[in-house]
Amino acid sequence: MKRSKYIDHTLLKADATQADIERLCREAKDGDFASVCVNTYWVPLCAKLLAESDVKVCCVVGFPLGAMSTKAKAFETADARANGAQEIDMVLNIGELKAKQDAAVLADIRAVVEAADGAVVKVILENCLLSEEEIVRACHLCVQAGADFVKTSTGFSTSGATVEDVRRMKEAVAGKCLVKAAGGIRSAEDMDAMLEAGADRIGTSAGMALLGEH
Repeated sequence: MKRSKYIDHTLLKADATQADIERLCREAKDGDFASVCVNTYWVPLCAKLLAESDVKVCCVVGFPLGAMSTKAKAFETADARANGAQEIDMVLNIGELKAKQDAAVLADIRAVVEAADGAVVKVILENCLLSEEEIVRACHLCVQAGADFVKTSTGFSTSGATVEDVRRMKEAVAGKCLVKAAGGIRSAEDMDAMLEAGADRIGTSAGMALLGEH
């Protein structure tokens, strides 16, 4: 696969303006990335700007904490889909996972998968807040819920993707899910390490720089 097609070109900052999002979409088309990843407010604009390209519109749901109600996450997903989102990156309920309330975590993910109506769903685990056992258990729940990807991080917590976590997630999903590495991937060397460890997609705000370095 073409190197650029591993990249979700990402802009999730609270102070992102329309001009910033327009630039993101231009860069995504120029770089021929897999998607742009934005907050749900910007989905309609991105869908319009990318309509005649094969760059997908990805958005985050329940971001960045994951502690929103399941009904709210499902509604946000359905609204994003109606506005043109083709991929959904949701944050799982981290507190319920840590409390071993697996049924609640499973129901939360499943509700988003159902609301996504066939769109790709990536589940953000926020590994920096989890133990090794919790990461593995979260991966198993994501597979059980019908998610398409497990994802390392929001990029908004204490740390981002690590090679060790990507390997652990790849092993845990056992080919039943793909793996997205995100958070702190800022160089071609970082990207190569994540791909070698088993990542199938890379989330980064430094997409243009990564291509430029290679």
